[in-house]
Amino acid sequence: MQASWNGTVIASSDDIVTVDGNAYFPVSSLVMDHFTPSDHRTTCGWKGVAHYYNVVVDGQVNNNAAWFYPEPKEAAESIKGRVAFWRGVSVA
Repeated sequence: MQASWNGTVIASSDDIVTVDGNAYFPVSSLVMDHFTPSDHRTTCGWKGVAHYYNVVVDGQVNNNAAWFYPEPKEAAESIKGRVAFWRGVSVA
């Protein structure tokens, strides 16, 4: 699978974990030049606290378009070290 935004591939992997309909890519599959840390946080009752990255392509920024759980709860341990996307990021 690949994740892309604005015509640029930002992650690619055959090792995908799907949770709640979202494809979680290994962190190692991300093209890190296209990611900057975000201070945004949200909480999921069963997964824990989500942290976010901004996605950057050709100087355009898609705020909080990628999320991950650095310390997921036990029920969501399968997504530790993985990142998912939204906000117009295409995953196919």
